[in-house]
This record gives sequence, structure tokens and C-alpha cells, in this order.
Amino acid sequence: MNNQYPVYTLTNECHDCYKCIRNCPVKAIKIENGHASVIPERCVACGNCVKSCPTNAKRVRNDIAKAKNLILAKKDVYVSLAPSWSGVFEYSPKKMITLLKKLGFKEVSETALGAQEVSIKTAEILNNAEKGLFISSACPVVVDFIKHYRPEFTKCITPIGSPAMTHAKILRDKYGEDISVVFIGPCIAKKNEASYSNLIDIALTFEELKMWIHDENIDIADIQTNPENKFVPYDAFEGALYPIDGGMNETIKRIGVKEDIQLIDVCGFQAFENALNNLNPDNIEKTIFVEALACDGGCVAGPCISTTKASISLVSDILSKTKKRDYIPKKASTTVEYKLTPQKVINKEYPLEEILKTLKKIGKHTVDDELNCGGCGYATCRDLAKALLDGDAEPSMCVSYMRKIAMRKAAAMIRCMPAAVVMVDNNLNILEANDSFMKMFTGDMYEVFANRPDGLAGAAIDRIVDFADIFRTILKTGKDLRKEHYHIKNRLYDISAFTIEENEIVGAVITDVTSSETNREKISQKAQEVISKNISIVQEIACLLGEHMVETETLLSSIANDYDDSDNNTTDNK
Repeated sequence: MNNQYPVYTLTNECHDCYKCIRNCPVKAIKIENGHASVIPERCVACGNCVKSCPTNAKRVRNDIAKAKNLILAKKDVYVSLAPSWSGVFEYSPKKMITLLKKLGFKEVSETALGAQEVSIKTAEILNNAEKGLFISSACPVVVDFIKHYRPEFTKCITPIGSPAMTHAKILRDKYGEDISVVFIGPCIAKKNEASYSNLIDIALTFEELKMWIHDENIDIADIQTNPENKFVPYDAFEGALYPIDGGMNETIKRIGVKEDIQLIDVCGFQAFENALNNLNPDNIEKTIFVEALACDGGCVAGPCISTTKASISLVSDILSKTKKRDYIPKKASTTVEYKLTPQKVINKEYPLEEILKTLKKIGKHTVDDELNCGGCGYATCRDLAKALLDGDAEPSMCVSYMRKIAMRKAAAMIRCMPAAVVMVDNNLNILEANDSFMKMFTGDMYEVFANRPDGLAGAAIDRIVDFADIFRTILKTGKDLRKEHYHIKNRLYDISAFTIEENEIVGAVITDVTSSETNREKISQKAQEVISKNISIVQEIACLLGEHMVETETLLSSIANDYDDSDNNTTDNK
């Protein structure tokens, strides 16, 4: 688990569904021992994996403790509040400011102030340009994507810091370089931007803010709004439109640009990636500005927007709360110079022979075997093969391959079992039967069925065996049955029948116990014979002992009587 990068995985919660890979536009996911982890050097922090994870295993790094430490350090900590807040939190500006101050912040300011300066500077750049492609620097996901994956467009990024960076500079210019700035918004990628901007200390999400409020046991209803609270240094105007699709271009139009300048807005990561395909920036003969946002629908659809409100309602709230100003300056008062340095992610290329060899390891021996089903998260089987060669994937990710292995193992086990095995559908037709079953019940027709590719598949079970009622009963009741010493045509069988799929598929394991029962009877008979013979011998011995005892008793009695007579005669003589 990488707690340093903004997105990480709770390994124990990750259950090899590969949904994060499927939804990651740059495949910055590594699978190891069945668990997914983010590859930081490839990730653009778009948050798609966080939003799509069905088990909530993908998490966003929690920076609340860092923000608290800034406040505890007795520094003046200012909030740069993203303009989408007005669509998420059902509070008035004064109440929102009071709430944030209750958490310990010095003052609260609107990031939209920086957005306004960025728009003014962008309009100036466009009006002075003769031609060329310009791409907004507002979205850190778009900026990182171009930096890592389309470096040929880095020169097209407007050389201006994002609204958050510009706003942080406005606050530092106004209140001193020793203040701290905490950005709060719906974006994960802002955490990356904070790490390399040197203007923003910490970036929190709306989810983190709500968590912080909850942890502090703050009852929103009991908060007494301070009427003197207001955004510093002043309220924002048209910059509040930035989080909605086309919002930046709307502000540029209000400022004013030449008629031949084309303003295009592209919303959504895939849409932006597609917009750059087959495009050579050196061949642009017009002045084109692209407002690019990675989230479908704009920042109001950010991965940590933390609201269940409909997107239309979010946009409507922002539009209704955005103020207009009568005059917009033509020169920006504060800008941040920003030059993007390419850091291309190098994807290793492999020869076709190596890819084909890897495909064979997952059961893809021919082109027809390459299903390209996408179950592994990759678009094609060859993409999976490349990931395997990179060490970012595992063979077990191929569902069709694992299914084939499972079927082969099961088939091998069933085929080699000495007991008869059969599976029957709800129409009492055989789905599968092993060789032992065919030998046991098909008699003279065994060779015919054994030579068929599907064996007994499709045959009616009641045409093969005399106990089809057992299958009917289980299909009806769903309860398993066991019959011991079931008598069929002078044979004895032990039958264990069971449900495989309730009311749909039934299986049975049948063992011929005739020989063992016959042997058991023979052993029992021999034992009875031995017992009888032993009893006879014992009885004879007892009889002989009895006769001997009688003879002995008679002899002893005679001797005793003789002694008695002798004693009497002696007495008389005396």
C-alpha cells in the first residue's frame, strides 16, 4: 500500500475484479497476487479507479492531519475554496466561512479569484497570437496526461499556472509569504499539483472536509453565523464558472477575444484523448484554444465532489450564484509563470514472436483464440500479453484461460474417477457423463457412445438408467438424496444425487457395490460357520467335562463312604 501517492489500495478489500484497470485510461495499475495497486509514475490521478471500485478498495490519501498540524503550528492558514463548493454545500457564504474558521482557518478565499486572472492572461495570449493550438492549464489531470503520454503537446499548454496556483500567489502577495494555503475542492489530482507547485501547502477534497467536520462533532444547525465574515480579499465574479463544462471559455468571451479565435471546450478524459489523435500541433493554421477538463461534465463531476445531487442541479446552483461585474480588466494583476517539462512514460516494445509466445501461456494459440473480451481490463489480448511481459499482470487475469483450465481439471477428474458421474438438465437430458457411467449403464452400446465426441450428451437419462425418478425428485425439491444398496437388475448401487443449479442441473455419483456386498456376505457366512463349529467344539468339551465330573464325584463319594464304614467298625470293637 502506497500512502504517499494520492491514490492507494486497501489490499484486503481488493477482489481481483480488474474494474480499475478497465476504467484506468492510462493502465497505471499493477496486479500482484490477485490484488491491484497504483503505479505512481504512470498515474495521472484522474480518480476513475476510485469511483469505479465496487469494494471501495481504492482510497484517496487523507491529508486532514497535515492540515491540522499547520493550524497547530500557529501559522496563518488560508483556505482556497474551489468554486464548485456552492453546488455541494447548502450553506450561505457567511455560514461556510464561519464553519471553516471554526476548524481553525485564519481566512477563507475563493479559488475563482485566481481563475479570473488566468482567463484575463489567456485572452491576452490568444489576442497576441498569430496562430497555433493552445490548451488550458487549469486541469492537473490533463496537464499530467500531456506531460507523460502526449509530450508533443507540452508546448501547447498555456504558460500560466492553474487557477489554484494563481490564487495561492494572490493570497501570498496580499498576506505574506509566510502564510499557508490549503486548497479544498473535488479533485484528487490537486494533491499532486500541491506537491510540485510550492504555492499550495495541502490539497483537501470535499469528502475530507465533510469527514473533518464530522470528526469535530460540529452541529451545523447550531453554528452562529458571524455577519462580518466574508471572502477575502474580495468576492469572486465570473471565475466561479470554471467548474462547469465551457465555463472558462465563457469567461474569456466576456473579456473579449478576436473573432477569428476559436474557443473549443472538451470535457472528459476519453474525449480529450480522442481529440488529440492524428493531430499535429505544428500544422495548425488558426488560433485555437481548448478548454480541457478530464471529468465528464467538468469539475462538478470530480471524483470527490461528495454529493448525490443531480449534475444539472449542481450546474444550476453555480450559474445562479455566479455574480457578474460591469468591467473586466484587460491586464492580469497576478500570474504564475508555468512551463511544462515533458516526462514521457516509455512503454517497452516487444517483438511479435515474444508477444505470441506469451499469448500461448494463456491459451491463445491462434488468432481465433484472441477473444479481446476485455475481462482482464485490457482492450485486447495482446495488450494483456504486453502487461504480462512488463510484469504488471498475471495469467490468472484471463477469464477464458482460467475457465478452460478449470474445465480441463474438472473433466480430467471426472474422467478418471472409478465411480460413475452424470449431470442432467431440467429436461432430464444428459449434459455430461464420464466413461465409468457409460461402461456401467450402456452395456453393448458402450463402444458407440464412447466414440462419439460428446459421449452421452443430449441423451435422455430415463432411456439409460432405471432410476430417473431420483433426478426428477431433486429437480422438484432441491434436496439431495442418497440411496444405499439400490437394487437394479441383480446389481447393487450406492447413489449420491445432488443439486448443481437449483431446479436446473442435477448431478449424481454412482458406485457399483455388488462385488463388495457379495464378498461381505461370503465373509459373514464363513464367520458364521467358524462360530458354529467353535460352539459345537465347546459344547463337546463341556459334555466331556460334565461326564468326567460325575465319574469323579461318584468315585470320591464311594471312597468317603468306605472311610465312614471303617471308622464305625473301630468304634464298636472298642
